[in-house]
Amino acid sequence: MNLREELKRPVPFSSLQQETLLNLLRLGDQIANRVSRLFREHGLTLSRFNVLRNLDLADRPLTCGEIGERMIHVVPAITGLVDQLEKHGLVERRRCERDRRVVYIAITEKGHQLCEELREPLDALELRLMEGMSDDELRELIELLGKVRGSIAATD
Repeated sequence: MNLREELKRPVPFSSLQQETLLNLLRLGDQIANRVSRLFREHGLTLSRFNVLRNLDLADRPLTCGEIGERMIHVVPAITGLVDQLEKHGLVERRRCERDRRVVYIAITEKGHQLCEELREPLDALELRLMEGMSDDELRELIELLGKVRGSIAATD
C-alpha cells in the first residue's frame, strides 16, 4: 500500500528521502507492535526479550556493556532490564572472581525454557510477516537496509 494513502496524507512528501524514512519508521512501528504482542503474552517486553535472547545465544554470561552492544534497540538502562528479568528468575548476576567490580549476567534454566517456548511462535510470526516476499526480494531488502544503516552510521 502507498504510505501517503495509508496515512491519509493530503499533500505529497517533500522528498524521496522523507518518504523513505517515514516508510521505515511506519514499518518499524508495525513490526514492533506485532512482535511486542507475542512477548506480552509471556510477560516480556521487546527489550527484555532482546536481553534474554542475547544471553541465550551467548556461549557465556555477559556484562551489561556486552549486552548493550548486542541489542537491536539502543536502550540506555540495561541494568533496569536485567533487574526486571532477575526479579522473574530469568537471569542472575554473578561477580567476576578475578575482578569483583565486574558483574556478569547469566541466563537461568527458567530463562532458557522461556526462550525455547518462544522459538516456534516467533519463527512462525517472522514467516507470516515476510510471506509476501520472495527469498531474492528479502536478500535485496537486507542489502538495501544495510546501506541505509551504513549511511546513518556515517552521519555520527
